[in-house]
Amino acid sequence: MSGVRQSLVIVGAGPRGTGVLERIAANSPDGSGELALDVHLVDPFPPGGGRIWRQEQSPLLWMNSQAQDVTMFTDDTVQLDGPVLPGPALHEWAGIDGRVFADRRSQGDYLRWVYEKAVAGLPAGVVVHHHARRALRLSGSRGGRQQVWLEGRPRPLLADAVVLTQGHLDAELDDEQEELAAYAERHGLVHLPPDFTADSDLSALAPGQDVLVRGFGLAFVDLMVLLTEGRGGRYEGDRYLPSGREPVLHVGSRRGVPYRSKIGYDWDAAAGERPPLPRFLGPAQIDELLARDDGFDFHRDVWPLIDKELGFAHYHRLFTAHPERTRVAWDVFEAKYAAAAPLGAELRALVAAAVPDPADRLDLTALDHPLDGVRHASYEELQEGLRGHITADLERRHDPEHSPDLAVFLGLLSVYGQVVRLGDIGAWWHGFFSYLASGPPGPRLRQLLALSRAGVVRFVGADLRITAEDGVFRATAATVPGLRIDARALVEARLPQPTLARTRDRLLRELHDEGAASTPAGLLAVDPADGRILYRDGSAHPRRFALGPHTDARGAGAFTRPRTNSPSFRQNDATARAVLTLLRDLSCRATAA
Repeated sequence: MSGVRQSLVIVGAGPRGTGVLERIAANSPDGSGELALDVHLVDPFPPGGGRIWRQEQSPLLWMNSQAQDVTMFTDDTVQLDGPVLPGPALHEWAGIDGRVFADRRSQGDYLRWVYEKAVAGLPAGVVVHHHARRALRLSGSRGGRQQVWLEGRPRPLLADAVVLTQGHLDAELDDEQEELAAYAERHGLVHLPPDFTADSDLSALAPGQDVLVRGFGLAFVDLMVLLTEGRGGRYEGDRYLPSGREPVLHVGSRRGVPYRSKIGYDWDAAAGERPPLPRFLGPAQIDELLARDDGFDFHRDVWPLIDKELGFAHYHRLFTAHPERTRVAWDVFEAKYAAAAPLGAELRALVAAAVPDPADRLDLTALDHPLDGVRHASYEELQEGLRGHITADLERRHDPEHSPDLAVFLGLLSVYGQVVRLGDIGAWWHGFFSYLASGPPGPRLRQLLALSRAGVVRFVGADLRITAEDGVFRATAATVPGLRIDARALVEARLPQPTLARTRDRLLRELHDEGAASTPAGLLAVDPADGRILYRDGSAHPRRFALGPHTDARGAGAFTRPRTNSPSFRQNDATARAVLTLLRDLSCRATAA
């Protein structure tokens, strides 16, 4: 490149922005004089950890992955064009047991180190500047430099290229939440809308107060921790000793149960061969779906392939590791399984004949609807029933005799890495993936059981319905017919789901107003090849890129398990290389001129 200094602005300095910077460093040419570049990182939070992994949060909050399952570095499984630069996973860097669920501050320390390592790996001609401000607006013609306007700064940053990696976003309230908020204000109630739990002001929830909680995923787990241990309670073995400052949490959801426990053993403990994945949903099948002139439908065209892929992982493990629980040899079953249509009667009959115990058969529909048809005669009977469900899940997910569950988990990771190429396939798949593959650590569910026995957490059941009437919030659910719980506080224990039209990120909202394309679910549309932002006229912006959960190329996370060919790493690399190519081309034009 020429000696003319160029400028790259990355909006969002958390894990995704750090990952892009690491790939910029990995793909930059050697030699101090070939790249003259200012990189501007724009984020009000410190680089590396960003908002979610910042130091200023409760030390009681954990990561949701074991330390050995968290890395920011590529390895030889990642299918990318750039160089592989291995590095330590979290447990190796921190010198801790790989099975530990580290607190989020520790992960923030790791991410800060990754950021500093990436900066140190940049050529000498690259200078990184952090702007602890919010980006408000992005302007500029397609043929010229971009202007990134920052909060509290009169002049914009000039950029030859811009990468938007803001991560999870806040959202304006939707119509339902607006109505609930207005109702709460009129009647003097407490209403906490969807939010990042660590950022929520929970002080309005009084000791002993009945609180309705809608949502039973990871946001609920954080809420549970902050309102119990965070208020001075403690555990002695399987008992919870309240401080007296806790509210009473009445929790329910569509499923009515918490996410499935993290699996409490690894492949070495389970022994045996890993399922050879992908098998029925790999690159060829994704290419075929993308090539269809009439498009594809997720439930009609994609879900049957997912079901068959996960079933293959499950039965491969069952037949090869536990053949005594099957009636035929694996090669016989595999041939018939491969020939059978997904979700069909032939496949169901094959499984029923070859796998005698229904508990050894994979039924994804039953897993997704665990309380369908379950009815309890009383509220107290429901508490016992849910404690039994959670206990059974914990025992199964920590028992290598059920190692087909671990094979299905690996299958889910494989599937996620494939379907990310399909773009926006709706929220259902991401919720299902999280429910099975991204549930809480086992110790958190044991704490939940203790809180239930102590009466601090009360289960409401499935198909939870919240209404606002008679001056209170009212909960009903299908699991206990006739059950009604009234409370003066409601917490929506789930993350905001911002569309481009509703996000509180002003820059993204204005991009959408100016013509940036969105998917039916409201995600920012990007070119899957390199992350360039797409516009409603069908064009891709030559200088603007975006990565992360606010786009239709979202991966399972900005960091990932080692040796899983992470789609996030592939995306980071492709975007970094596209940015460097753009800068090189612009530099060559400037030199020629």
